[in-house]
Amino acid sequence: MIITKTVKEVKEHVREWKKQGLSIGLVPTMGYLHEGHASLIKKAREDNDIVIVSDFVNPIQFGVGEDLESYPRDFAADCKLCEGLGVDLIFNPSPEEMYLDGFHSHVGVDVLSENLCGKTRPIHFNGVCTVVTKLFNISEANRAYFGQKDAQQLCIVKRMVRDLNYNIEIIGCPIIREDDGLAKSSRNTYLNPEERKAALILNKALTSGKSLLLSGELDADKIKKAITDIINSEPLAKIDYVEIVDTKELQPVKQITGEVLCAIAVYIGKTRLIDNFFA
Repeated sequence: MIITKTVKEVKEHVREWKKQGLSIGLVPTMGYLHEGHASLIKKAREDNDIVIVSDFVNPIQFGVGEDLESYPRDFAADCKLCEGLGVDLIFNPSPEEMYLDGFHSHVGVDVLSENLCGKTRPIHFNGVCTVVTKLFNISEANRAYFGQKDAQQLCIVKRMVRDLNYNIEIIGCPIIREDDGLAKSSRNTYLNPEERKAALILNKALTSGKSLLLSGELDADKIKKAITDIINSEPLAKIDYVEIVDTKELQPVKQITGEVLCAIAVYIGKTRLIDNFFA
């Protein structure tokens, strides 16, 4: 397995793989890899000749007061997991390698980034789109793999690829959960035992909301209220948002007539967790 911190070295390897006609799968991550990331890597391994994992905590997608400095990191453990899954190359650049002195270019997607997490994290998705664009260009990947837990991110990246004619296929992969239903997340490590137990309210609320929808309830406000009431029953939970949006523009709907995304963001103590379902 190749480990590199420079764009130049990645490009040199990519050039050789392309000469051989090999397909490349890219798994963009911020490191501290868990079973959710592993599922993306396994899918990429099934689909491609070469698998590249980027391991980079991207500073430009963090706002003032967010957890850039405290975001969990364990590169040695990441390398061990990747090697065990047959990854060909890990790209672990520094911020200075990714954003050269005088960097002024950014990529963004309007409309889709303005709701849900975009309301409270206004710079986040421009940072995501910019770093993903750079990773696409560096890796020249045929396919890139993203988890459904970050559903808004997945929708935005798919739209960016369509709108800007990127020559890459975006593969969305299912949410991976703990045995008790909590969605896998690097930020779960912030939770103390009491908060970890309280965090189960997210999946409980979403499961109830999805059951209500599948039983025939099409009034989005009624489903949102049911979800909200369950979350509010947990004293340690504080809602950021509970929304039901269409899957094309990510705009709120009143009446459910087609596929929707039900997405929530909830603070458990000081830790902000997200979860969702499509239906």
